[in-house]
Amino acid sequence: MDLQPEPNTTSSITDDASSKEELAGGRYVVWRRLGSGAQAETLEAVDRKDGRPVAVKRFYVGHARSWKDVELAEREARVLASLHHPALPAYVDHFEEQGALYLVMERIRGESLATIRKSGTRLGQGELRDLLVTLADVLEYLHTRVPPVIHRDIKPGNIIRRPDASYCLVDFGSVRDGLRPEGGSTVVGTYGYMAPEQFQGRALPATDVYAVGALLISLITGKSPEELPHRGLSIDVGAAVGNAVSPAWVHLITRMLEIDPDQRPSSLRPLLEGLDRGVDSAHRREQQPASISNAPLDLGERDPDASFTFMVGSGFGLLPFLVLNMARLALWVALGVLVPTVLHVLAIFFGARLRQAAHRVSQAGYRGSAQLAKASRHLQREEPFVLRGRHYRRKWR
Repeated sequence: MDLQPEPNTTSSITDDASSKEELAGGRYVVWRRLGSGAQAETLEAVDRKDGRPVAVKRFYVGHARSWKDVELAEREARVLASLHHPALPAYVDHFEEQGALYLVMERIRGESLATIRKSGTRLGQGELRDLLVTLADVLEYLHTRVPPVIHRDIKPGNIIRRPDASYCLVDFGSVRDGLRPEGGSTVVGTYGYMAPEQFQGRALPATDVYAVGALLISLITGKSPEELPHRGLSIDVGAAVGNAVSPAWVHLITRMLEIDPDQRPSSLRPLLEGLDRGVDSAHRREQQPASISNAPLDLGERDPDASFTFMVGSGFGLLPFLVLNMARLALWVALGVLVPTVLHVLAIFFGARLRQAAHRVSQAGYRGSAQLAKASRHLQREEPFVLRGRHYRRKWR
C-alpha cells in the first residue's frame, strides 16, 4: 500500500475536516491529508515542539483485515525508529490513540518517481545512475543490519526526489526485519515489482535487488513492468528498452531481473561498479583516435608474481583523482560519523533538536560526498586511465 502522495505535494487536496485536528495531547496539529488507503492514511502536520512539518501515518486498527496487518504497522514503527540514514525519512515518534496507531516521521519534500513518470518525464542515464548510487548505499545499510531489513516494496511511488535532486526511500509498511529461509511470511508488495520468491512468502536481499531492476525499467520505458514484453517468465529487457539506454544498462537490469534468486546478485554495489567499467570503456573507445584504439595491445611478458593491478594516468590526472577521493573520505568521516555521533550524544541531555541537527549534518555529508564522487568520475573521463590486468606488467617503449 502506497501512502505517499502521487500528485505534486504542493497541490495536495486539503482535508478541511481534519485541518484543525490535534494529536498526542496537542503536540501535532494536522492540516491536510497527503494520501489514504483502506486501512491507513498519511497526514501532514506541524510538530508544536519545534515548529517543523512532519508526516503522520495513521493506521486504523479496527479496519485491519487481519492481525498480520496490525503487526506490519507496529513493525514499520519499530524498524524506522532504529534507522538513521540520509536517504531514509527520520523517525520522530509513534503512539496509540483512540483505536489507531500513529507513526510520525520527517516530512520529505519533493515528488515521487511515480508522479515524475506519469508526467511523461524520462530520467537520463546520469540521473538513473545517481538514483542507483543512492539505492546501492541505502540497501547496503539496510541489508547489513542485524537482523537484515528487507524493504519488499521498492517502486516509483515509494521513492521521493527532493528539490536538490537527491532521493529518499519511503514507506516501510511492508518491511521485514529478519530472514526466515523456511518461509511462512505474508505475501506483501506491489505486483510487477515483486520478485518471484515474494509470492512464496520469502524475502532476501536479492528480493530488493529485483525490485530496483523493475523500478529502473519502469522509469526508462514509462510503463509498469507487467506491461512490458516477456520471454518465458522473465522480462525481455532488450526488447523493452530498445535504444533508450546503453548495452551496459541492458546487461545490468537483466541481471537484476533474474528469476532465480540464487542466480540474482544480492547487492547493487558490484553491479554499479560493473556499469561504470562498461560505460567508461565505451567512452574511451569513442574518444580515442582510431590509430590508438585499433593498435594491438602489448601486455609484455607474463609475470606470475605481479598479483596487483596498477593504474597509469595521462598528464596530471592521477593526483587530482587521489586528492578528490581523500577529500571524499575525510568529508564522510567528519560529517557522516564524527559530528552526528557527538550531536546524538548531546541530544540525550539537550533534547530532540540535536538529533534532527545530526540527521541534517549526515544529509549534508552524503550530498557533499556524492558531488565529490561526480567530480572524480568526470576527471576519469577527461583524463582516461590505462588499466592493466593483475597477471601482466606493462611494457614501456
